[in-house]
Amino acid sequence: MKLEQYTYIYFLGIGGIGMSAIARWFNAKGYPVWGYDKTRTPLTEALEQEGIRVHYEDDVALLPQEILDNKEQTLIVLTPAIPAEHTEWAYLKESGYAIKKRSEVLGIITSGAFTIAVAGTHGKTTTSSIVTHLLHHAGVDCSAFLGGIATNLNSNLLIGTGEGGKETVVVEADEYDRSFLTLFPDVAIVTSADPDHLDIYGDKDEMNRTFQKFIGQVKPGGYLFIHEGIDARLIDLVQEGVQVIKYGLDKGEAHVQNLSIDGRWFEFDASSPLGDIAGLRLGLPGFHNVENTLAAILAAQVMQVSAQSIKAGVESYTGVKRRFEFIYEGQGKVYIDDYAHHPKEIEAFMKSLRALYPNKKIKVLFQPHLYTRTRDFAQEFAESLSVADELVLLDIYPAREKPIPGVTSEMILEQVTCSKKQILHKENIVENLLKNSDFDVLATVGAGDIDTLVKPIRNFLEKERHGLE
Repeated sequence: MKLEQYTYIYFLGIGGIGMSAIARWFNAKGYPVWGYDKTRTPLTEALEQEGIRVHYEDDVALLPQEILDNKEQTLIVLTPAIPAEHTEWAYLKESGYAIKKRSEVLGIITSGAFTIAVAGTHGKTTTSSIVTHLLHHAGVDCSAFLGGIATNLNSNLLIGTGEGGKETVVVEADEYDRSFLTLFPDVAIVTSADPDHLDIYGDKDEMNRTFQKFIGQVKPGGYLFIHEGIDARLIDLVQEGVQVIKYGLDKGEAHVQNLSIDGRWFEFDASSPLGDIAGLRLGLPGFHNVENTLAAILAAQVMQVSAQSIKAGVESYTGVKRRFEFIYEGQGKVYIDDYAHHPKEIEAFMKSLRALYPNKKIKVLFQPHLYTRTRDFAQEFAESLSVADELVLLDIYPAREKPIPGVTSEMILEQVTCSKKQILHKENIVENLLKNSDFDVLATVGAGDIDTLVKPIRNFLEKERHGLE
């Protein structure tokens, strides 16, 4: 399939973070773009402001006339989150429209480019955004499709000029639904391969085999940067001529030295076979983010970015929305929002939070994401969340899933060991804070719609501050 054969682009599930980046790409390239999403969000509103037409009801009558009149010239882009019973999808499928998954379209877009792909069950959004920032900051012409809003760009998309030869593209390689198997990267970073999406893979072994296949798609003469904690068998299928470098905080051919914390800043030296860099300063807290930065540095070194430019890029990197994002500081209280939704992510987040605030009282609000993930990892969730002094669990965010009998947030709560713990509905959170604000550090954590609480909580904390002044 060639994109040139299509004139009109329609997205089913345009509000997803990955879908919206591709929609923005088509829009920037001059294609007429429309889309459906079930929920109006700040992101869909931003798409509308950019000239993309979006509707929020599953209704065939709302399909644009141009698409109805020009079936052969229309490409439908589909997210796996769209349910099987979706009316518009059923109509378009039965009518014989060309329908491609988001991952397939991304594979086509990147097929002729020098591709840097970042994979991993966690860490890929931050790592790919750091790679993008280091290259963009250094003046390397590149495009990027990101799984979050990079604050330096205020977008999940960067479009390069494409001048001067082969285009360079940074892309987040999503393991969900085996999406990353559409990519054949020149440089691959694999940040993690912890069990996840077992509703798709069935078991850890099958997930490992799929990661193994992705790693085997790195082009000969390319590079693979893989976290040292990942099962060594995953590189069994790596092609001849691919340079493999393992990285980690204190292990691997690439590692960190002289790590220290100065307020919010993590200061360290990077040592790797591609060259050492001393005196790095990262303003995005977290030991896991130091590792993500190390991997991104390796990719920048492959692209011939100088050590001086890398240092300046790391120091000027400001992060990704909802990744260790500081929302409020005042009157002795700190409020941080984070997207962590896997036990390993929460463990890394809590470890870093404790390192930053070793003697502070930490209250965590966590919204479990997916019934299957809650069922499969309830014990691991409980262990990682028990680091908090106080825990409030919200109801499970179902996303694409239907309820599973007996699977609730209670499965996690009953195994949590911190002394103060409870389950609350989302609409009761601010009231709870009003009655119980005995904390120094507050964190909202999760990948569902818990982010809709960020503004009300910030407003509450600001009003509390003004009340004390």
